[in-house]
Amino acid sequence: MYTTLYTFKEKILKFSELGLSQDILDAIATHSYVEATPIQEKTIPLTLAGRDVIGQAQTGTGKTAAFGLPILENIDLDNPNIQAAIISPTRELAIQTAEELKKLGHDKHVNVQVVFGGSDIRRQIQQLKSHPQILVGTPGRLLDHIKRHTVKLGDVKTLVLDEADEMLNMGFLDDIEAIIAEVPAQRQTLLFSATMPAAIKRIGVQFMTNPEHVQIKAKQLTTDLVEQYFVRTRPQEKFDTLTRIFDVQAPKLGIVFGRTKRRVEELARGLEARGYHAAGLHGDLTQQMRSRVLDQFKNHEINLLVATDVAARGLDVKDVTHVYNFDIPQDPESYVHRIGRTGRAGAEGTSVTLVAPNEMDYLRAIEELTKKRMEPLRPATLQEARIGRINTAVGEVGKLIHSVNTEDIQHQTKQLLEEYSAEQLAAALLADLAGLDKQNAPVEISRERPLPRRRGGSSSNRRGGGRSYGDKRRRGNGGGYRGGRGGSSHHSDRRDRNDRGGNRNGGYRSKSSSHGFTVREKG
Repeated sequence: MYTTLYTFKEKILKFSELGLSQDILDAIATHSYVEATPIQEKTIPLTLAGRDVIGQAQTGTGKTAAFGLPILENIDLDNPNIQAAIISPTRELAIQTAEELKKLGHDKHVNVQVVFGGSDIRRQIQQLKSHPQILVGTPGRLLDHIKRHTVKLGDVKTLVLDEADEMLNMGFLDDIEAIIAEVPAQRQTLLFSATMPAAIKRIGVQFMTNPEHVQIKAKQLTTDLVEQYFVRTRPQEKFDTLTRIFDVQAPKLGIVFGRTKRRVEELARGLEARGYHAAGLHGDLTQQMRSRVLDQFKNHEINLLVATDVAARGLDVKDVTHVYNFDIPQDPESYVHRIGRTGRAGAEGTSVTLVAPNEMDYLRAIEELTKKRMEPLRPATLQEARIGRINTAVGEVGKLIHSVNTEDIQHQTKQLLEEYSAEQLAAALLADLAGLDKQNAPVEISRERPLPRRRGGSSSNRRGGGRSYGDKRRRGNGGGYRGGRGGSSHHSDRRDRNDRGGNRNGGYRSKSSSHGFTVREKG
């Protein structure tokens, strides 16, 4: 196996220089892609040439397009059978990959379908009758379809193992081997992985033909200009915890990351209900809506952008002061990509990650990758959040006064001063500007499937103490608290079995919490 190590360099090739057809280049241009990322630049020509490729690069570096564009290039539209199969470790990644391929293959009219666990298999069987030419799937559900004979891989020309290291961590090696047994021996195999453990190398030797190993040297993983914190909180308390942090930190421009499109939509609606200027960004938005939301964010018409990882890829907005991970990412490299949205061009930035007790192993994996320990942050109390809102409103009063023509309302002003004291009027103004009536507005956030437990790691309890929001580390009118202590963790090495077949959607039962919002739990 030949290995080449590539570093990021100043000269970046355009997609038009990589040997792609005009139809594919037009699709790329439609989605505002111009310059190829290093992994795309190095792997696309090799893949177009028919080589087996192992691509090693950080998540968020454009690996989907790296294998997706050559696949779309080589699809035979006259063949209604599955010609490319892409195996992804999680349903979220499978869905995101399928969506990106649908967009890039839209002009060529390539049929792309996705199958994953936790969803009605009967509906997926119906969708498979449309004869997809590209199929994306999670290992368990894909194998389930193979056993049901609803998926046949006999015409597959290209097999992709995406995020292979994560699939091995989740215990999917047996499923992967069973799927590979259903694919023709004469095929092209592409394997993409952020890391290269021995098990991945064995897959390369066993299932690939003289693979070219393209390794893109990682950029600096984190910047010292980004202060990184985590808050340990129960899932049903996450939304209250997040909004109270907003009230205390008063982010000038912040990005909130959610794991799924549903999560993004619900968070954006919930934040608006509580008086924040927020909007969501995810893969189902039209290009027109996406552009509108981004323009609002760049022009500070909204100051909170809620987004999925895929929607935020390539996002470059100046002056982002805060990044909030409502859902901790499943892979550490995604965390690096997320917090890279702030702390740019010499400016300081802050990231806060909300972590459920059973997700502490994911936090430790992030710290191992970044070689930087996140500081624990104590959740703000309702009173601290209320004070933060009022302090922010004080800063808005001056702007409001200078924007009002008092001559037009002198009569009404005198009437109010005769009826109420100046203190009462000022208090009413502050309460209105602070949106105190919306602070505890009821918000419904659906419960997402828990992340699978990670393998390995330590179960040591190394989080404790408690720094107060009263500490003198504040930024802006609302206070930019940055410290805190608290939390503990444990783990197990159980793999995720939620990817298996069957309809697990079920109904929802409502569960009211004591924190002013409702969580819908799967029942």
